[in-house]
This record gives sequence, C-alpha cells and structure tokens, in this order.
Amino acid sequence: MASLKVPTDVPLPEEDAEQLHKAFAGWGTNEELIISILAHRTSAQRSLIRSAYAAAYNEDLLKALDKELSSDFERVVMLWTLDPAERDAFLAKESTKMFTKNNWVLVEIACTRSPLDLFKVKQAYQARYKKSLEEDVAQHTSGDLRRLLLPLVSTFRYEGDEVNMRLARSEAKLLHEKVSEKAFSDDDFIRILTTRSKAQLGATLNHYNNEYGNAINKHLKEDSDDEYLKLLRAAITCLTYPEKHFEKVLRLAINKMGTDEWALTRVATTRTEVDMERIKEEYQRRNSIPLHHAVAKDTSGDYEDMLVSLLGHGDV
Repeated sequence: MASLKVPTDVPLPEEDAEQLHKAFAGWGTNEELIISILAHRTSAQRSLIRSAYAAAYNEDLLKALDKELSSDFERVVMLWTLDPAERDAFLAKESTKMFTKNNWVLVEIACTRSPLDLFKVKQAYQARYKKSLEEDVAQHTSGDLRRLLLPLVSTFRYEGDEVNMRLARSEAKLLHEKVSEKAFSDDDFIRILTTRSKAQLGATLNHYNNEYGNAINKHLKEDSDDEYLKLLRAAITCLTYPEKHFEKVLRLAINKMGTDEWALTRVATTRTEVDMERIKEEYQRRNSIPLHHAVAKDTSGDYEDMLVSLLGHGDV
C-alpha cells in the first residue's frame, strides 16, 4: 500500500547524515542529493538520521534544511522529515489558526489515522504546543462544527474487526430516521459516527445502503454548500474509504485553475508510507491518468522531483 521505495542496502544513519551535511556545504545546495536520501528512507530511518546529524554537527537537521531550502520544496522536505505524529500535530495546529484554518485537515487526521496514531498525535501536540488538541479545536470552532469535530479528535475507537450485525441494523435504521428528519447534528447521529469502530461503522453503512437504496453520503448531498454537511460527508468517506477522499483532494489540488501545493504536499507526505498505492489506483480509475504524470505536469524543479519520488517513481 505504501509507495515509498527504499534501497536494498541502506547506508548507516551516520553516513546519510554526513552526505546531507555535504549537500549543505559550499556555494549552493545539492538538492538532488537531499532527495536521493530523504525521499527513500522510512520514518524510523529518517528519525535515526536526525539523531545522527544532531550528534555529529550539534544542529537539528530540520534547522539545517530550513536554512538551505525554500518555497514548496522546503515545505515538502520539512514535513516529510518530521516524525508522523509530529507532522500531524503541526498540520492540526495550522488548521486551527485564524489565517490557515482548515477543518478538512482535522477530519483527515481524526478519521484516517489509527486510534493509537491519533493518540500519539495528541501527545505530540501537547508536547510541542503546551495545550491539548481538543482545547484548540473547541476554542476555534462553534455550533455544529464543534459538535462534530471535538468528539472526532477526542475519541479512541476500538480497532478490532468484530461486528455486531444486530447493532448495525438498528443503527442504520436510526441514521436513516435522522437523515429523513434532516437532524444531521443529532446527538445519536454524531455518537455513532464518532465512537463506533471502523468495522462496526462500515457494517452499519453497508446495511444503510442495502436497506435504503443509496449510500448515506448521497442522502447528505441535498445542501451541497453547507460546510457542516461537507465535513460530515468527508468524515464518513475518511472512515470508510480513505483513498476516495484523498483522490478527491488531489484532483482538486491539480486542476486547470492552478495548483494547491499545500494540499498536494500534505497528501504526499502523510500517505506515502500508508496507502498511496491505493490512492494512485483510485486516481487512475477516476481521472484516466497516472497520478505521477498529473503531478509532473503541474509542478516543476526540485519540488516535482521530491513529490514524484515519494509517489514511488524516482530513482532509488
């Protein structure tokens, strides 16, 4: 599922750190060398490289990268080099700030990460920002958005595969009643969505589809401009079919009206080690063009090379 390509014989972290230090030395920066190393190491390997770099040169690798790189290339390399929990904590923080507010990112983090990974994100958030993620989400949202987002980021879902079919049938019926009443922010509606395991929720929504003739998201599209309903649909898609959600994010990011580099960078750095191969398949199916070709057409230079490498098409 991951698109990351790692060489068969990976150098020692100390050797990678030395090569990166050489990439920063002298006039100009050797971006190609940086890509050849960082774009082809796992998160565990990148963490060891950061430790080795700090030990050898008494400087955080991230600070060195920040000094040497710029623009979209700097952003993708910096985000990629972070530990996954640190990265998500940073993305979540940016999503609650006034000028970079983005509730979609909060939904992605809450709904596509495993329960343990989400817990680690909240730990990283507290360590870095000296407050809880829940605190910031509550402070920067209100009304129905808060009613949905706060329990989404607060929950620790059961991760097992067990499914109670009787419960699935009864909760599918309950969800249909609430949809029919347009009670989209009803307590029970939100409770089911934000607390049930992904397996249980999947069974419930499958029963909903079979029993009532349409997927629940079709029934939530009546008011397509309502931000709460958009987030509700996104949460359901992220919980049940994440590659479909990320395909849509990428499709909207790569379009004739201009490129959304922030969205492109976010998806590449957060999904490369998770399910990027599935996202690529979904993108090809939906758009009849390989994702790496679409990315290459819409980006350029070192930024393009880094993205294409993360998508599994760069030289190892």
